[in-house]
Amino acid sequence: MNRALPAVRLRVPTDEDAVAWHRVFDHPDVMEFHGGRPAELSVYEELTARQRRHDAERGFCLWTMLDDSDRVIGFTGAQPWPQDWGPKGEIEIGWRLGREFWGQGYATAAAEMTLERVRAAGVPSVVAMVLARNTRSIAVTRRLGMSLDEVFTTPSRAEEGHCYRLVL
Repeated sequence: MNRALPAVRLRVPTDEDAVAWHRVFDHPDVMEFHGGRPAELSVYEELTARQRRHDAERGFCLWTMLDDSDRVIGFTGAQPWPQDWGPKGEIEIGWRLGREFWGQGYATAAAEMTLERVRAAGVPSVVAMVLARNTRSIAVTRRLGMSLDEVFTTPSRAEEGHCYRLVL
């Protein structure tokens, strides 16, 4: 039995969203698979600026995710794979939520919206790069209908990772 997904809204990140992302991601559980500790505000300032450029150039980005009361709860979206290893030249989808919003269906709801938007922008397929021990994100990839395409070892931390793929 599928439960109804929560209402979620996506917007191109604003300058103020850098501060909101910094605040909402300031939790060790949230950052476990993203370096293990909270990032500096400057990281989010650069990231939100880059996402505005992606949206202007490509029609998609990592969007700020808002709940039904317009609280910033995280981000989701798509961007070109940013590393010099892995699926170079491909579009990666991803999501990150504040800890208090986990387990409520927000990531799945927002990722489904992302798939609709990138499909409309003419993207033929997407990947999701997920560490093998990140069971929550792996569950989202499965709910989206993605298939495990490759198992790899991350160059920076020598951890097992998974590349999930979905043809749109």
